[in-house]
Amino acid sequence: MVKVGIIGGTGYTGSELLRLLLRHPEAEVTAITSRAETGKPVAALFPSLRGHTNLVFSDPSDEQALAGCDVVFSATPNGVAATHAPALLRRGVRLIDIAADFRLQDIAVWERWYGMKHPCPELVADAVYGLPEVHRERIRKARLVANPGCYPTAVQLGFLPVIEAGLADPGTLVASAVSGLSGAGRGAHVPMLFCEASESVRAYNVSGHRHRPEIAQGLSAAAGGPLDLVFVPHVAPLIRGMHATLTLRLLRSDLDIQALYEERYRSEPFVDVLPAGAHPDTRMVRGTNVCHIALHQPLPDRLVVLVTIDNLVKGASGQAVQNFNLMCGFPETLGLADIALFP
Repeated sequence: MVKVGIIGGTGYTGSELLRLLLRHPEAEVTAITSRAETGKPVAALFPSLRGHTNLVFSDPSDEQALAGCDVVFSATPNGVAATHAPALLRRGVRLIDIAADFRLQDIAVWERWYGMKHPCPELVADAVYGLPEVHRERIRKARLVANPGCYPTAVQLGFLPVIEAGLADPGTLVASAVSGLSGAGRGAHVPMLFCEASESVRAYNVSGHRHRPEIAQGLSAAAGGPLDLVFVPHVAPLIRGMHATLTLRLLRSDLDIQALYEERYRSEPFVDVLPAGAHPDTRMVRGTNVCHIALHQPLPDRLVVLVTIDNLVKGASGQAVQNFNLMCGFPETLGLADIALFP
């Protein structure tokens, strides 16, 4: 059994991570931290976990709390994981950060978008970006994994095959994506209150969202040169779910794009390219680590890619467990075989 610790277990990603790990046959969660809930039984905060764990929240400043862990997940606000990383890595602990501290390789860009000085810039170059469909072999050997954001996961998986094949006009990439309210975290924010968000859909941060440079970084690597996009995020009155509508102009219109996507993702356990002309629903991936992709060509040289994921699973904690499996040499699907809840 691999001994696992979780830093920050009271948010949506932390609680989702704990739910997944408690059912993982090769993971033993030995510690979970929360500064605000120190000393409180986890099941008291999350009654859904009654009978599944006797863990008690410990203080993250207690160095003994995570002693003996083989792998630690950080499900904390941005900037926190980087303060824990040096000490953990010195002790030989492998770290998976579900926040954004190590996603961007350009430190100046990170500091501009996240509005703070990076706590440990010396480790950024060591971090492996945890999108298994691209970096699987590097993740297996990594000691520090930067788990991708939910929007970047959906958008990159949707664009990657045509970018890798050199078929996309680089000046025409547009991503319009809708996220459930859980994507904003568990804190109390007026725009996320029921009376504010219910029965309404709105765009936000259209002039600049911090996930855009993360997406551009990944797509640029796939393209072999600088590449950017227009990214428009939206929030909808869903608890879970993410739907991305991606558009671009194709440089060639004589190729079978459906076959290209099917071949690219043929061996990927968590990417399902739907039959041509399908329209994916967020509810069909709810609670799963699966990404659904559907393709449309309304004009011969125009491609529309529809992508759905569960923003808390494939977009966060499930992908973190997928990375954990790779790092530990387990089957990639271990503990992640759930079928979507329906209805």
